[in-house]
Amino acid sequence: MTILGIETSCDETSAAVVREGRLLANVTATQVFHSQYGGVVPELASRAHQRRIIPVVEESLLKAGVSKKELDGIAAVYGPGLIGAILVGLSFGKSMALGLGIPFVGVDHMEAHIFSNLIDDPKPAFPFVSLTVSGGHTQLVLVKGPFEYDLLGETKDDAAGEAFDKVAKMLGLAYPGGPLIDKYSREGNSSFVSFPRPYLEEGSLEFSFSGLKTSVLYYLRRTGYKPGPGGVVATESNDKLRADLCASFKAAVVDDLVEKAISAAQKTGVKQIAVSGGVSANSELRRRMQEAAARRGLQVFIPKFEYCTDNGAMVAMVGYTKLQSGQTSSLELTAEPNLSFS
Repeated sequence: MTILGIETSCDETSAAVVREGRLLANVTATQVFHSQYGGVVPELASRAHQRRIIPVVEESLLKAGVSKKELDGIAAVYGPGLIGAILVGLSFGKSMALGLGIPFVGVDHMEAHIFSNLIDDPKPAFPFVSLTVSGGHTQLVLVKGPFEYDLLGETKDDAAGEAFDKVAKMLGLAYPGGPLIDKYSREGNSSFVSFPRPYLEEGSLEFSFSGLKTSVLYYLRRTGYKPGPGGVVATESNDKLRADLCASFKAAVVDDLVEKAISAAQKTGVKQIAVSGGVSANSELRRRMQEAAARRGLQVFIPKFEYCTDNGAMVAMVGYTKLQSGQTSSLELTAEPNLSFS
């Protein structure tokens, strides 16, 4: 069985081909031009997807050595995400499936992130705890089997990746800010500022990062580093200060993510944790999660960097697994930008 997967939920146009559970090709075009605006501009993202969807799909098929006639199904994300962006990939996927007379599978973007750890070996065995951390979402899920989930906790406000980007803007860093905070923090002192850890009630597996983000802002104001136009800090040239602030903020976020992921594994009795989403590329999170898990006899799985951010491979893997079990979607399926994970 050969499946084409399409991902256009935000600012990556991606397509991948999976045959018999093995990835043959994954092609992604990232919209880097959004950095000049300090964030993703939805309308511009949609237009870029329209320009790129055909070349990206064609390149993925070419790299895989697969013709359209060899496809047995097409999968595309239908939510959550930016509605205009989702519609490009969803409409293209449904139209292509209709034209070829093959099944179509709608894919939940968050479910696809869980499957990013099932692309390459080694893979976690069911059941496992999944921590998905991205610019738009932060959630813990008990994955009991393919398409069997229990939502354990999620963010009540900002996602971790969103907090990274907003704090980066306060520090005068470009978008996307997460990778830059990770970069500069490596030269900084994580104990420079003890930012509050965003804990809720005792035993909770929910997340909250808005208070931490505000704490950084208040620290900058209190110490005289007032944000100027566009959120640029007046003393951004002070490399040491910038590094220390990046390290201190990152430590607070990572502390919370690691502690709750470990707690989720212990509460559910599972021995494996899978981390996914764009923030899973963060060097500190990867290191700390591995160390904390090893101390407790747990295994951690984190995908290759290319599968951390949005990609077609994870969508194709969901589509392949669903079609294997006979699950398909109607061609009347519509985009759901606020799709809830359940």
